[in-house]
Amino acid sequence: MVENRPLATYLSHFVLLLGIAVVAFPIWVTFVAASHDAVRITQVPLPLLPGGQFFANLKDALTVGVGNAREQSVGLMLINSLIMALMITVGKISISLLSAFAIVYFRFPFRMGFFWMIFITLMLPVEVRILPTFAVVANLGMLDSYWGLSVPLIASATATFMFRQVFLTIPDELLEAARIDGAGPMRFFKDILLPMSRTNIAALSVILFIYGWNQYLWPLLVTTDKSMYTIVMGIKQMLEAAEESPEWHLIMMTTLLAMLPPVAVVVFMQNLFVKGLTETEK
Repeated sequence: MVENRPLATYLSHFVLLLGIAVVAFPIWVTFVAASHDAVRITQVPLPLLPGGQFFANLKDALTVGVGNAREQSVGLMLINSLIMALMITVGKISISLLSAFAIVYFRFPFRMGFFWMIFITLMLPVEVRILPTFAVVANLGMLDSYWGLSVPLIASATATFMFRQVFLTIPDELLEAARIDGAGPMRFFKDILLPMSRTNIAALSVILFIYGWNQYLWPLLVTTDKSMYTIVMGIKQMLEAAEESPEWHLIMMTTLLAMLPPVAVVVFMQNLFVKGLTETEK
């Protein structure tokens, strides 16, 4: 019998609400700041209730630009970030699926050696190998391009390891049944492995999309053309207003817009994301 403890229930709810408030308060301040004009947002005390300039600020941010990034609209920066994040997500998932499939289902010399070579790259993030990676990208003529932004970040040892573990849980009887039915390796991969890995693909897609969306250092190095700026780079450029004071109301609006795509991905894929992280039985 479960004992009813009202005090513990109230305390747990209080802690939960306190945590929500701590997380949500900066987002609320960002929303409020994005709804006021430039004069009010610099006055003390900082307003905590929305103003009436939200849609005007939204239009200015999307069409005119902000600060030193005024040559490029926020809308274009959002598109650049979206393309980069999608290319990284699709590329990582595709390469990781194929590499895990080869390691688990094909028998070739030094198979596990190659797997551990892939796994060891976890200790070599892009920040560690940034100089040789930049040299390769520059020599291939991929600076200021979506390929230069995305290709060096596509390889993923984490995703390869995760898909390998998923494939190892799939019964060998399915492979034997596919062979008896005359299915080749790619048919087995497409018709059996991919459908059974759907939730894992969804969970990784959410993580990798946010990873690609939040990239700052690598896009900063490989882009000099302002038309290729990503939204994270753009926010940093807006803060460097030179002789002008930062346009905080538009910066906060841009920050709010930058949060929307990752939040939307998490919300719409929440069920698949949770299943992909917790589901163990196939």
